[in-house]
Amino acid sequence: MQLRDGRTRDEVVDHVLALAAADGDLVVGFDFSFSLPAWFLHEQGYRTVDDLWEAAARTGEHWLHDVRPPFWGRPGHPRPVVPADLRVTESLVPPTRGIRPKSTFQVGGAGSVGTGAIRGFPYLARLRAGGVAIWPFDASRLPVAVEVWPRLCTGPVVKSDAGARAALLDVRYPDLRPEFRAAAVASDDAFDAAVTALVMAAHADELAALAAPEHPAARLEGWIWSPPDG
Repeated sequence: MQLRDGRTRDEVVDHVLALAAADGDLVVGFDFSFSLPAWFLHEQGYRTVDDLWEAAARTGEHWLHDVRPPFWGRPGHPRPVVPADLRVTESLVPPTRGIRPKSTFQVGGAGSVGTGAIRGFPYLARLRAGGVAIWPFDASRLPVAVEVWPRLCTGPVVKSDAGARAALLDVRYPDLRPEFRAAAVASDDAFDAAVTALVMAAHADELAALAAPEHPAARLEGWIWSPPDG
């Protein structure tokens, strides 16, 4: 078990593909949106999520530079009125301490998540080309990548408080190796990654046989994996 940072996006994907080649049962969680609201895909003429990922590879940096509606969040680019800011899966996530998923259309400002998602889309296509299924767009099989929202795994802890991070780990995972615990306490990002990985490991059997979500929006918008007892 490791908890590391410092890799570029390309290096992360190279690492995941190497792990998948060595272990066909691999399940990996990524903390960014795998798609955008369906109305945007329809408006752009994208029939599948593959079309969105390909467009992001070609023009995603222009989306981020120009910040034309529906994107927003940079200075001079206020939030526009759009049919829906959130994907269905994001709108259905229950709030945790009043916190809910952010709109992927927000590409700047506090809490923005859009930039990471737009830059992440092409890497999902690369992972799929390397043999990793992308849930829920692909048939259930291993190795697989799923979208995660760490709050569903950490719960209502005050993640900005190192003492609160340490207390949660000590209560829920008292047998963690000291070096792993220290790394997980060191920052809220490391804490998110560590707890999410531990929760996923506890649900390995379920993750190995994920069914497609029943909601039809998932076919275009993707879905956030949620632990069954979360």
